[in-house]
Order: sequence, then structure tokens, then C-alpha cells
Amino acid sequence: MSTASIFIDGEFRSASKSTPVIEAATEQQLGLGSAATESEVDAAVAAARSALIGWQRTPATERAAILRRFADALQQRGPDTHTLCSRENGMPIRLSKGANGLYPALLLRYYADLVDRGADEETRPAAIGHTIVRREPVGVVAAITPWNYPQALAAMKIAPALAAGCTMVLKAAPETALDALVFAEAARAAGLPAGVLNVLAGGPQAGAHLVSHPGVDKVAFTGSTAAGRAIAETCGRLLRPVTLELGGKSAAIILDDANLEATVKGLRSASFVNNGQTCHLSSRILAPRSRYDEVVDAVAALADGLVVGDPLQKSTDIGPLVSKRQQQRVLEYIEVGRSEAKLVAGGAVPADQPQGWFVAPTVFADVDNSARIAQEEIFGPVLTVIPYGSDQEAIDIANDSEFGLGGTVWSQDVERATEIARAVHTGTIGVNEYQLDVNAPFGGVKASGLGRELGPEGLAAYQVLKSIYRVGPA
Repeated sequence: MSTASIFIDGEFRSASKSTPVIEAATEQQLGLGSAATESEVDAAVAAARSALIGWQRTPATERAAILRRFADALQQRGPDTHTLCSRENGMPIRLSKGANGLYPALLLRYYADLVDRGADEETRPAAIGHTIVRREPVGVVAAITPWNYPQALAAMKIAPALAAGCTMVLKAAPETALDALVFAEAARAAGLPAGVLNVLAGGPQAGAHLVSHPGVDKVAFTGSTAAGRAIAETCGRLLRPVTLELGGKSAAIILDDANLEATVKGLRSASFVNNGQTCHLSSRILAPRSRYDEVVDAVAALADGLVVGDPLQKSTDIGPLVSKRQQQRVLEYIEVGRSEAKLVAGGAVPADQPQGWFVAPTVFADVDNSARIAQEEIFGPVLTVIPYGSDQEAIDIANDSEFGLGGTVWSQDVERATEIARAVHTGTIGVNEYQLDVNAPFGGVKASGLGRELGPEGLAAYQVLKSIYRVGPA
């Protein structure tokens, strides 16, 4: 792309400011993304505000039909989109095909079906007469999304919000500014009314202006806990509803009866997916002391056996990190880890990857849960293996974190593992796997966020309730 674009009120416009989008594996420029200005944010919010009444009055069946056409248009563009995302952020192509190429269309169809068969109102008997309880769209939504799963995380906001009758301004991350415009292309191809979805990319200043904008009714954010706290403060002052999906430092509890071969196979995705750039990763491996050395050896062998390389190759397990800054951040944490624990795998830039922002999959053993590498979110391919004695100690260690987003329990006894999962203070947790379910709520507790996405609860997050009290028969 030779010029940067934004999408406002159904039309592509040249952005007044731009920033380069760099390919993670080659460090070469892919194109120019917008660096949205405050005046461009103002225009996008005004377009969404103008389109709101018409869209919220559109019958749910018509909205659903448009969303299904939107899904078709995204799916048609899927192969190009998932390749573009891999080039932008280094995601291995096998993962990107589903997360960025197929998942957004799936979400749009799911929420289209949900509103198509649902009802906006229900009548409840009251002491005198009855009450009509209405579900109405919350209004104009500011959606701020990160670079790690750019299409999937945007769709987790776009699909339920538009299905509910809301309009939206999507602010994408600068690192993945190019693929965000695919939503705009597909929306226009599907006949989404002008102004219902507006798309731009920009940095923290644009995001802060959007969050505090008087024309916005709700904020939906995925990103770091630090940024989430700042957004929460603004929304709290404005009494503005907000959904925050933030960081994590989740635990994988390996029980003493676990089938280690199957467990390690599962940890391949639960702990290393997307080059470690995933908020819900099980990055703390909790191993029973009776099998500690065995677990350390197995996890180290897993890390050493992962294929590191070109994210566009199907054989690649670990691609580059998204940016030089992110690579340096992860390498700095590895240096901290060297002083806190024992390095048993990785720990450097791979010698055969001189170009691109690669970090070898890294494992530390003999880690105390109080160590920085066990408490702070690294957001890279770095695992810590922490010993425990009893099931209760494992639960206590898992809960000894400011975060609470994901987690896993690994055992041949599913009921025992499920009881432990119930005791871990987290928003989501898997037993012998970890896989988001489109029909179930996803989100965190503690410093991992507020509110939920996915499932019917994800739709409810974009609705407000109104009670209409009436005397007489229903």
C-alpha cells in the first residue's frame, strides 16, 4: 500500500498521517498504515453516531442477513487476510488460517443466528399488572484491539455489537493496520449501511481520545493491563460501560498421574501458541515434586523440538515476535530469568535466524513463584517450571498471581482435574486442553479484566435493559 487509508461513513479516505507497517520475519516495510488524528477520530465517531438510529431500528432479521453477507465477504478474503496477518505479526500460518481467516466469519454467523432467533422483549408478571423487559443496543461502541490476533479479537467485538444494533469505531493497532481494512472492504461489499462500522489505526493518543469521546457510549478493549487500568479510570469517571480483556500469567497444573506424553503434546498449543504472544497462555508450568525432573526434561525437549522460522511455512511452530521492541522486551526478561532460575532451553535469538524478530522457545527450571519471570507477563515464548507438593499447594500457587485469565489442569482422572479447575481463581480454564468456545463466555478476573466476550454473554455486553411497567393484562 503506497498510501495509508481509513474507513469512515462507508468510504475510504486517505489518512492525514501514516506509519510504516513492518513485516516481522524480514524487517521490510509491507505498507503504510494510518496514524489516526483526533479530528479523524471525531469524524469516525460522528459517522457512527449518525448511523445509530437507523441501524438500531433495523429489524433483527435484516441485521442478521447483512451480517451473514459480511461473513461471506470476509471468508472470501480469508486466504489473503490470514497471510497478511502472518506477515504483519509473525503468527505461524497454520494458526493464522483459522484465527484470522475463518474465525471472524464464524463469529458473525453465530451472532446473526443468535439475534435472528432471539427476542428483544419479554413480559414478566408483576404485583400490579406486568412489566415489559426490553434489550436495547448500548449505542456507539469504541473498539480498541491489539496486534496479536488482529482479525479474531476485532471480530469478537464487531460481531456482537453490530448484531445488537450498535454502531462502532474500530481502532486497530499500528502494527496490524493493514489487515484491519479488510473489515472495511468486506462491510462495504456486504452492504453494511454507511457509518455502522468505521475503521482506523493509530497509537495511544488516538485511543485515549476515542475512549474519552463524548459521542461514545461503550468501550471494548483488549490489550495490556496497564492500558486497561487507564481506560477503566476514564470510563469510571464518565460512568461509561467498558469491557476489558487484559493480560495473564496462567498456570498449567500437571498432576502426578498425568500422561506426560499427552500433556506435552497439549502444552505445545496451550503454552507456546502464537510465539507466546497470547494473553491466556499457560506460561507457568506447575509440576509435582515427585515427577519434577521428568516434567522439566519433557518441557525442555518440547521447546527444543519446535520449528522456529518463516511464519508463512506450514512446518513452522514458532515465528518471529511482532516488533524489535517486543523482541528486546522478551530478551530482557530472559536475562532477568538467568539470575532467578536455571535456564534449560533456549534463551537467545536463534543463530540461524539473523533477520526478523525471533526468540528461541525458552524454559526455566527451579523457579520460585515469587520470581519476576513467574509473576510478570512476558508475552513471548518463555515458560517457567515451578515445583509443588500437594494438590492444594498447586492451587495456591496457581492463585498466587495478580492475573486470572486462563489456565489448564492435566490428569488421567478428569473428575479430579475438574475439581482442581473449580478451585483456581480464573475466568477460564481447560482440562487436558485449552480451547475457546464461541458459545461460552471468555474473560478474566483480577488484573485480567472486566466483563466477558463470546457466547450469549458477549451479546448482552452490548445491550442495556429497559423495564416498561404496565397496569392491566399482558
